[in-house]
Amino acid sequence: MDQKYQEIKKQREYPEWEEQELRIMTPGPTQVSSNVYRARSYVTTNPDLDAGFYDFYKDTCDLVASLIDTRNAVYIMGGEGILGLEAACASLTEPGDRVLVIDNGIFGKGFADFVRLYEGDPVVFTTDYHRPVDREELRNYLEQDHDFKYATLVHSDTPSGVLNPVEELCPLLKSYGILTVVDSVTGMFADELHVDRAQIDIVCGGSQKALSAPPGLTMVGVSEDALAAMHDRKVPIRSFYANLLTFEHYYRDKWFPYTMPISDIYGLRAALENVKADQEQLTRHQVLAKAVRETLAAAGLSLYLEDGFASSVTVFYVPEGLTDRQILDGMVKKYHIMIAGCFDVLAGKVLRIGHMGNNANVSDLADTMEALQGTLADLGFPVACDMRQSFLERL
Repeated sequence: MDQKYQEIKKQREYPEWEEQELRIMTPGPTQVSSNVYRARSYVTTNPDLDAGFYDFYKDTCDLVASLIDTRNAVYIMGGEGILGLEAACASLTEPGDRVLVIDNGIFGKGFADFVRLYEGDPVVFTTDYHRPVDREELRNYLEQDHDFKYATLVHSDTPSGVLNPVEELCPLLKSYGILTVVDSVTGMFADELHVDRAQIDIVCGGSQKALSAPPGLTMVGVSEDALAAMHDRKVPIRSFYANLLTFEHYYRDKWFPYTMPISDIYGLRAALENVKADQEQLTRHQVLAKAVRETLAAAGLSLYLEDGFASSVTVFYVPEGLTDRQILDGMVKKYHIMIAGCFDVLAGKVLRIGHMGNNANVSDLADTMEALQGTLADLGFPVACDMRQSFLERL
């Protein structure tokens, strides 16, 4: 086996920078704390048969619920954050259901694909991608058409960095009898989220963003109204793995729908305890995000958004005459720092710096500013300030 591995390795071309440790300053996955890695290495039991693990799992779900301020049931599912989004749509959507897809970003628009997949009828309400959804604009739309089973919206859109006011939008939707599904994969633990106050019916989070655990888990909070809608379906849910009802009685029956990824959940619990212990979590994200934005602007770079900045990620335009690949590769090869480009309608147009979870610290962000300045200078872009110093002065 070792000889075969060496043969495979030789067939690949490894750039010099790949042999060195990279600092991941991307908008997820984020850097992981050592205690989370240690927890993932604990000796495991059989999660299907160990009654103690059912208690541990339930206690971990309850901890998630307390941190996002909800009394709703929370489930941890074995799959990256996208699984939660699909599970919400799979569990609610019946053939022919009209679903309002609120689109002011790439992930907002993406919900329509899940709705179609389960034979629903997505009606897309598109607004300006450079700012949050406006409550009055949505209200005016709903006055004309509100015949929807549920609505989907994104709390914090990772591709654009926009933060939508879910505590204003979801109660408005509920006032028309519309259930709400909220993607908070990036927003959860980086910006304020009070699920019950916002009247969110299904909220989805992910392990690899501001929670700073490795990718592989999604957390889904489900309201009584959402569960009732699932039980009232005329046709069965057309999925097993993405069926939220399979978790409903896991604790009573001591039965999981599939074997839980126990090591991942041990790590998730450690990450949740880290968040619980950090009394300055949200403030830290806000302060550092603002300093990053102001530093980029002072340097002569253009921010993508006009308003409604999330605290988790900053998005800025690729300077004219340069490519995203030049900047990304330059930062990795010379400074061993990884930021991100984008995809879909923003592919090649913007770059993204992730400052969520463990990435949200002064040292790494100061180094990222310095690395970005050096890379731009090497490419001939005239940076208008000392970006490290500018960043530090704004804290």
